[in-house]
Amino acid sequence: MIEQEKKRPYRLRQRARSQEETRQKIVEATMHLHQEVGPRATTISAIAERAGVQRLTVYRHFPDETAVFQACTAHWLSLNPPPDPSGWSGIADPKARFVAAARAFYAYFSRTRRMWTVSFEDVAHVPALQGPMAAFGAYLGEVAAGLVAGFDGDALMGHAAPTIRHALRFQTWSDLEQQGLDDKAKVDLVSHWLCCTDSG
Repeated sequence: MIEQEKKRPYRLRQRARSQEETRQKIVEATMHLHQEVGPRATTISAIAERAGVQRLTVYRHFPDETAVFQACTAHWLSLNPPPDPSGWSGIADPKARFVAAARAFYAYFSRTRRMWTVSFEDVAHVPALQGPMAAFGAYLGEVAAGLVAGFDGDALMGHAAPTIRHALRFQTWSDLEQQGLDDKAKVDLVSHWLCCTDSG
């Protein structure tokens, strides 16, 4: 009896570890499917098959599609965090600060283009994706607002806000990418939009 009592905590730990490993396999399977076929085409059956588990096992860990998509998003963002404003917030000149932010976001979009492409394509059709995408949009809005604030009282203020907001969008990066511009050329172009527009 004493020996069995000693083994019980070990078995519980082993079971918990196994459950966590299964959960992680499901999350990673979801992430890879999102990148390969897009969220809209990612079904629970496909997730289960990729993870090597039964559909019931997926539902045992995640009650619905929203829960598994949220876990996938959190995991993907932990591997691919968006640029941190601390990377440019210490730059005094607002134009140079904007350039540094644009460089950081364009390098980020270049590394993560596939996931953002399929996510923007599918977001209108996948309710579970709309919350995370709205959160990323809100983050970009906060970053843009911080950059715009640097132009307060500047002659460029009138068009700084729409220019900066537009420049930081993934869709803007993607459109310029399709036109054959590398990231340096993209940054040069959006910097020209900001600095060289006739304010009159």
